[in-house]
Amino acid sequence: MKYFFGFGLFFRLTVALAAPPLIAVDVGHGGKDTGAISARGRTEFEFNRDFAGVLAETLREKSLGVREVNFDGQIGSLAARPKAALGSDFFIAVHHDSVGEPWLLDWEWEGRPQRYTEVKRGFGIFVSAQSPDLPTSLRCASTIGAMMRRAGFEASTWHARKHLPADAENGVWYYDNLVVLYRTTLPAVLFEAGVIKHRDEELELRDPERQHRMADAVATGIAACLYVRPEVVPAE
Repeated sequence: MKYFFGFGLFFRLTVALAAPPLIAVDVGHGGKDTGAISARGRTEFEFNRDFAGVLAETLREKSLGVREVNFDGQIGSLAARPKAALGSDFFIAVHHDSVGEPWLLDWEWEGRPQRYTEVKRGFGIFVSAQSPDLPTSLRCASTIGAMMRRAGFEASTWHARKHLPADAENGVWYYDNLVVLYRTTLPAVLFEAGVIKHRDEELELRDPERQHRMADAVATGIAACLYVRPEVVPAE
């Protein structure tokens, strides 16, 4: 146990020594709602499923428990996802990002017309102000974002157009009405790994080495957040 002093308060960091935290990893979208379509015509669900699998493996390698949610793409209801995560200690929804119609351009890939963007790329992390455990959600989101940046990934600044910052430096934004974030009893974040409408970033997001490096950053952030929890102790 360590103590830090600041603003007239002691911050006590307590390392949890109980059973390893259980992380619910939710694959965004599914068979009926495949999500966004990449610059080369691949569905967001395919990207989400691939990265979620790497993340789950990495979490297990770090001795964290994993509960797989919607890995088969069969959960149609958004509200059913948090229900499937009941009993876990943390919920992370895995997604990949797109961009609005005004910023899309036309091109052709393998003989088919597609759309792409050049103005938006980078990761983003969302929390809901309606979260039942907002302090933990915010702490974990910021820690994940910090580990992502430390690993060389860049946070998108695009979200400032629509969302209030929770920790803009680390790519964390408020998105209050996301069902998977506020209809849960757990601390929860939605993680956008990158922008699949950006032609270069789409290819980067499919690179296995990069996926493992990103998964390691996310898993390290989750572990650091859940194993080390701050307690505020009034100074005497």
